[in-house]
Order: sequence, then structure tokens, then C-alpha cells
Amino acid sequence: MADERMVIIMKNISLLGSTGSIGTQTLDIVREHNELKITALAAGSNIELLEKQVREFSPNLVCVYNEEKALELKENIKDLSTIVVSGMEGLIACAAEAEANTVVTAMVGMIGILPTIEAIKAGKNIALANKETLVTAGHIIMPLIKEKGVSLLPVDSEHSAIFQSLQGENIKEAHKIILTASGGPFRGKKLEDLANVKVKDALNHPNWSMGHKITIDSATMVNKGLEVMEAAWLFDMSVDDIEVVVHPQSIIHSMVEYIDGSVIAQLGAPDMKLPIQYALFYPNRLQMDNSKKLDFKVIKQLTFEEPDMETFYGLKLAYEAGRIGGSMPTVYNAANEWAVAAFLNNEISFTHIPEIISEAMGYHKLIDSPTLNEILTTEQETYNFVKELKVASRKTYRLK
Repeated sequence: MADERMVIIMKNISLLGSTGSIGTQTLDIVREHNELKITALAAGSNIELLEKQVREFSPNLVCVYNEEKALELKENIKDLSTIVVSGMEGLIACAAEAEANTVVTAMVGMIGILPTIEAIKAGKNIALANKETLVTAGHIIMPLIKEKGVSLLPVDSEHSAIFQSLQGENIKEAHKIILTASGGPFRGKKLEDLANVKVKDALNHPNWSMGHKITIDSATMVNKGLEVMEAAWLFDMSVDDIEVVVHPQSIIHSMVEYIDGSVIAQLGAPDMKLPIQYALFYPNRLQMDNSKKLDFKVIKQLTFEEPDMETFYGLKLAYEAGRIGGSMPTVYNAANEWAVAAFLNNEISFTHIPEIISEAMGYHKLIDSPTLNEILTTEQETYNFVKELKVASRKTYRLK
């Protein structure tokens, strides 16, 4: 009966980051629902997959950030009417594509900030999977959302869970947010146990299938730190009102505790399609034929632990960056982006990732309320600093 009363509005989607984990799962949902149409796609350089997506979904516009790859794709799809663009200008063009009414921002990194801003200015609703946008520029994004009267719906499973747990409630009566974390592949390890961790070990997440960068961030618990800062902006709360708890089963995706002591949680199987679909169809809930359902006759227990912020002190640094605010979250994020890339390239050890973040934060001269240009300048200055950084091992790290 509920489905019969639903009025589903057709959504034209611009998908930024279409070849990544969130992007490909978003397209799975589009395949299942005729109410969704792709009008623009954007990716970094994976033109083999992107071409398949273009031929299947027939977008008006497609962006390849890499200019050479864009020219190659243009030649490959010259039999189609889809326009091919490149670079940041191309990303912005996709974000503001005329027919799109919703932009899914599924890119990884600070590259997503400017396209998100331009999408908001163009009156597009945002389904946000790019946490760096709010971590570094929340003070710009959130007032702009209000000014333009558009919606911003979280796609991350944790933030979607918080959003769902707030439905029908007064957010002013929320006492705190409880963000759950799986603990990653190294839960229970101590710092000395992590000295010789290999890339393949860090990419072996126990519950989730994600891209390489976010999987490493989960292993260091930096991802949870970024989520703390993002949640503070999304739900207008202090980082000190956001608690992290380790929940190895990844069934409770996050919770809200209210002033009367009640706790409302959102539960579900670890499947990113659920929060993606919820963001695309909110306030409606639609059937998910391919989703895994929880069976409480099979689930034996749900357990919780306090996070080890001494071993995984990247999380502790995130709280510090969030409390300081201003340009410090940009430094935290940029130093981590560089360090993760270096680790994935076997240039530094796993334990050097939080060391590099700490050193960069200690070096930075704070800007209280940075402009977009100052945010991007801070990002580049942080990259320049960490490239030459000497950490405790006295080893200098340089990108190849």
C-alpha cells in the first residue's frame, strides 16, 4: 500500500566519480529504477570503464579529468552525441549540467570541493559521498546550501545512519552522535605490531569493499576522524559531541543519543547501495532487490569497544584538527592524502601516515576562516611540506 501512495519525482543525475566504488554502485541503482536518468558522468582516467558507462547510459556530457585520456575517449565515442570535456572546467560543467537536478559527488579528495560549490550555485541538490568537501570547506558549503535552498543528503553509511536516526526528531534534543567504526583489519593491534604492515594487509578490510584510499583510511582510523569532522558540519554539532565506538560487526551504522537517554540507531547489512538509494529517493524508501537483509536469528551478538587512540592516533589528531578548525582540517586531510598515496606506492611505512599528519599540523600557521583560494593554497603548501618531511626515522620522503 505504501508504494501505491508514493509520488516518485524523476531525478536527472550528474555522477562525479562514476568509475569508483560509490560511482559504480550508484549506477547499479540507476539500472534498477526507471525514475533515475544519468545526464552527466565524470571520472579521472579509467576511460575503458567510462566508455562502457557512456554507451549504456547515454549522458549529455562526460568529463575525463586527464586531458590526454579525454581526447582518447572523444575519439572512441565519436559515433555518439555525448560531449567530452576535461580538467576542472569539465568537472564543473558536469556539476552544473543543465538537465541534472541532483549531483552525486563520489570523487575522492579535495578535487570535489569546487565542483560541489558550483553545483550548489547552479541550484542542484547534492548527494554527498566526498567527505573532504565538508571537512575542509564546511564553513563555505553549509551557508551556501541554505542560501540556495537546495538539499544536501549524506551518502556515507555512517552519516546516512545519523540522518535516518534524526527523522521525526528535534535535532536540538540530540545529546550526542555515536559514530560506529569496524576497527578495520588491525583492530586489537598495538603500534609496534603495525611497523611492518604491507599494502595488501591494509587493503584487507573485514567487512566493506571500498576503494584503495578509503580502505587505507579505515585501517588507520583516519577515515573515522574525517567522518567526525564531516558530521559536525552536517548536523551542526561540536566534534566533542561526536563519539566514536568500535563495532566490529558493522551492523549498527551509527546512532543518536537524545537528552532523555534514548538512543536511536540505524541497522543494516554492510552494503553501500542502501545509503546511496536512500539519498537518491529521500524521503521515500524503495525495494532493494539485491540488498542483503539482516537475519536476527543468525546474528549471535553485537559488540562494542572503545577506540584505541594511542595506536590509531590519527583519530586523536582529527579531534584536535576539528577543535582548532579554520584551515587545520585542510592540513590534516591533505597530509593524509599525500601519505596514503605514498604508502600505496610503497614509499613509506604504514605507521608513518599519522606521523606525517602530526608533523604537518604542527608546522602549519592557522587561518581562522579560510577562503576557497586559501583552502586550496593550504592544500598545496601541505603537499610541499610533507614531500620534504623528515620524520623520526630520519628518512626523507619524495614522490617518484
